[in-house]
Amino acid sequence: MKVKYNFDIKSVIFDMDGVITDTMPYHYRAWRKIFSDAGVKMSRMDIYLREGQSSAPCVKEIFALDQKAISDKQVQQVLAQKEKLFKKIFKQRFILGARSFIRKLHAQGFQLGLVTGTARHELLKILPKNLRNLFDVIITGDEVSRGKPHPEPYQKALKVLKCKRSDAIVIENAPFGIQSAKAAGIYCLAIETSLPKKYLKKADQVFHSFKHLKNNVCLSKR
Repeated sequence: MKVKYNFDIKSVIFDMDGVITDTMPYHYRAWRKIFSDAGVKMSRMDIYLREGQSSAPCVKEIFALDQKAISDKQVQQVLAQKEKLFKKIFKQRFILGARSFIRKLHAQGFQLGLVTGTARHELLKILPKNLRNLFDVIITGDEVSRGKPHPEPYQKALKVLKCKRSDAIVIENAPFGIQSAKAAGIYCLAIETSLPKKYLKKADQVFHSFKHLKNNVCLSKR
């Protein structure tokens, strides 16, 4: 098969949930239980479409969708309950092909970045050390003032990497992450691990899986 897309770059920046770790089903189960206990109606898409968003705004928006108010103190209580439940049900799983792809890029000398809405202390429990150590920079949700879809997380990653936006690509899987990358001026590839293509159209290219991406994209180190 002839490769369709060629990129001459320095850095590849990844999202985590749904791109590297197969954690979204556990996040959804935890959120569904917590919101149900609070008497708030929500759907699977309410969570998946907000993947990558900071947790507090996500809680407020979903309460608002059900026309319910919530105080900042209550938001923190909800977040604590969700984190506790997530830790209880979470099992370490990875998106097929993600780890081998990351290791290959690292061996080829690419700069690697990780940009996630997950907090640092949670990331340390989700992502194993031998995989974390392959990244030159990790930007977490609690280390930025404005999370995805704002460009700040990806802008911060570029700054730490000392990389021009034209010298990087982002791999995402959710609308807010794609918006964040594009707002930062970075070319964005999306994979359909959590959502179908129709929700990922703001990405520059969309692939079914890492296998599909690898068969159609050639990355050359600048």
